[in-house]
Amino acid sequence: MGPTPRTSCSSPRSRRRRWASLLGATALAVTAGGALAVPAAAAVNVDFPTHCVPPPIAGIPPIDGTTTAKITVDDATPQVGDTVTVTYTVVAPAASNPTDLALPADIMTPTGKVTLGGAQSGSVTVTGPKKNPPVPGKGVFPSFSMTGTFTVTTPGAITLSPGDYNIHTSYILELDTPCTVTNPPAPVSETVTAADNPPANTRAISLGSASGAPGASVTVTGTGFTAGATVTLAGRSGAAQTADTATVTANAQGAVSGSLVVNDLTTTGVVAYEGGAWSTDLGAGPVAYVVIDDQPVPEGSQKLTTTVKAGTLSMSQAGDAVAMSAVDFGSGDASTGDLNAVTVKDYRGGPAGWSLTGKVTDFTGAGAKIDAGELSWTPECTTKAGSPSTCRAGSAGAVGSAGATLASAPDGTLTGGEFTVKAGLSLDVPAFTPPGTYAGVLTLTLT
Repeated sequence: MGPTPRTSCSSPRSRRRRWASLLGATALAVTAGGALAVPAAAAVNVDFPTHCVPPPIAGIPPIDGTTTAKITVDDATPQVGDTVTVTYTVVAPAASNPTDLALPADIMTPTGKVTLGGAQSGSVTVTGPKKNPPVPGKGVFPSFSMTGTFTVTTPGAITLSPGDYNIHTSYILELDTPCTVTNPPAPVSETVTAADNPPANTRAISLGSASGAPGASVTVTGTGFTAGATVTLAGRSGAAQTADTATVTANAQGAVSGSLVVNDLTTTGVVAYEGGAWSTDLGAGPVAYVVIDDQPVPEGSQKLTTTVKAGTLSMSQAGDAVAMSAVDFGSGDASTGDLNAVTVKDYRGGPAGWSLTGKVTDFTGAGAKIDAGELSWTPECTTKAGSPSTCRAGSAGAVGSAGATLASAPDGTLTGGEFTVKAGLSLDVPAFTPPGTYAGVLTLTLT
């Protein structure tokens, strides 16, 4: 909320200029790591009575009105221990500018609280950027958003309600206008359903030998299984189970020991699991095992062999520069563009997945800069038909200097394939950024 000024201030010049933003060459690197985020969930707008106290210097009595707000999260189905990002958007503040003084752009910095209820209590501190459009005298205050995070500590339904908020203004004076919920808590705007973390799978097996002739017996020992459980020992051929199986019973300490006769010449590994079918949650392995076909060739026959060689994980891009759309000086609009398509080829043929991440530098030029955190993207990823893996697009949101996931593919018994990754880009340009060309470098890392 704006203060009553002590001095007069001339209005900004109305002259408008256009400027262009250029996203510079995208650098390539190969390192390690990566994670996938979950898309944001829908939210409900709620209304609640609010009591706002203007700065004393304004000489204005408290304002009682209605605030319309909503809460959104980046993950509506987290697990205990996950961090959830919360966005508190004040759609319509409780009061308008009470003075005849027009307030310029980018002088308001909001902060607030989100109230947690249900399975988890407490509050989340949220803050917003110093960004707002100009507000005319007696005009309606604009909508604004604030973000923060909390860690899930309890499974169950966690409710999120808008809480108190404060508008700090930096114009002539540094002043605060706190607004409190008249009858707390405000109505619930969003609900997060948290799941308890499944117990860690500590099952592990080892083999008495790494290879053998067809029909040879391999000793399998293991630990970490459920006491008294029936455990299946089985051969694997890539992603499929072979017909070679045996069963053992875990002892009171969860240990198993048994033998598996391996006949299938295509066997690549051995697994052990509880339940009716293999799963990574209740199983161990695969541990590599090779069947050596040493059977003599019948007279008049010829034995033919071939080898499939493992390849590499690589990526290429359709170009190294993106010319983003121009933005009018003073407008504070978004400069948009499309990331050059990136092709990921995974020819390793092993169990490892991959992750493609990106980070961006500040956009510099014209003696000024645009912060890296103002660049956001909306990723998409498509998988070439016949690929063993299926890629997943990263979540839409800010890229920033810390980076974000563009796309990934999970680990599996057999992974690989070709994938095309794209993303829509949007750079939030602050109002009255000096005219000129600004460039930043987006670095992509495939691991």
